[in-house]
Amino acid sequence: MTIEKIKNNIDSKLGDNVKIIYKKEEYSGIISETYNYIFIIKTDSDEVKSFSYRDVLTNTIELFFDKL
Repeated sequence: MTIEKIKNNIDSKLGDNVKIIYKKEEYSGIISETYNYIFIIKTDSDEVKSFSYRDVLTNTIELFFDKL
């Protein structure tokens, strides 16, 4: 998988619910914005967190999307 494919996939999920696991922390929220190198989620607790597509590529974070 390439960073471009990861970005395109996350772009297509804009506004969708997501759960992110980073190290031992877990965040649930909505993908609110996507940019060239990062994407932003607004967590259920109103925090704003940013992650890079490289984080996904290198498995630094895990993404889980709600299934319809």
